[in-house]
Amino acid sequence: MRFGKIGMAAAAAASLVSAPVLAQAAQPVSSVARTSATVEGENDVEGGSGIIVAILAAAAVIGGIIIAADGSEDTPTSP
Repeated sequence: MRFGKIGMAAAAAASLVSAPVLAQAAQPVSSVARTSATVEGENDVEGGSGIIVAILAAAAVIGGIIIAADGSEDTPTSP
């Protein structure tokens, strides 16, 4: 029983090691060069939401600091 488990573990390890090597050695099906398609009417909205995300992140950090620094005395009075 113990040798069966060791054998299965060795087979699993060998397959994990050899899979990337075999995938890299595989030849592509065709050697056709890829080209990009032409784009008409692009919009200029790139990066517009980055400012909103930065503001929300800053608000979350400030809110976390305020909550952590809250000086309320809600500690239990256990004997």
